[in-house]
Amino acid sequence: MSRISAVLAGLALACASGFVAAALANELVGDAVAICAKNGYKVVAVIVDTDGVRQAFLRGDGAPIHSVDNAYYKAYSIASLGSARKEESTKQMADRMAKAAPSTVPQTQLPNVTYAQGGLAIMVNGATIGGFGVSGAPGGNFDEECARGALAKIKDRMK
Repeated sequence: MSRISAVLAGLALACASGFVAAALANELVGDAVAICAKNGYKVVAVIVDTDGVRQAFLRGDGAPIHSVDNAYYKAYSIASLGSARKEESTKQMADRMAKAAPSTVPQTQLPNVTYAQGGLAIMVNGATIGGFGVSGAPGGNFDEECARGALAKIKDRMK
């Protein structure tokens, strides 16, 4: 195989895997919004990569406008802060901080960061590859349930 053919084959493989990742991200947000809708919750779902860049977004019919930002904050928070302490949800982060002495908790608000429940790490082989945030249900526990339900539907296809 010539060097050019090898490079083109590599690019084709990278593009194909990127398409699979994009398709799964879109499926995740769609499933989360649908699961919540079945329970009567109007939500927004967001997927970000580890740089905090939105990869997929869906605002369900009637979802509150503030949930657009809050879903992003949840996804961003777990993607950017969770892996340092091996935390897989914004709930785990909030629980840890609630037990911490006040002097060990940041006193200034970080931009785009929330510890509200409803953010889950997207993990492959033990490594965080992104964040998943859901917001709009009448409690973060319900947001998280919808996200977990969507992740469970695709877990066998994540590589």
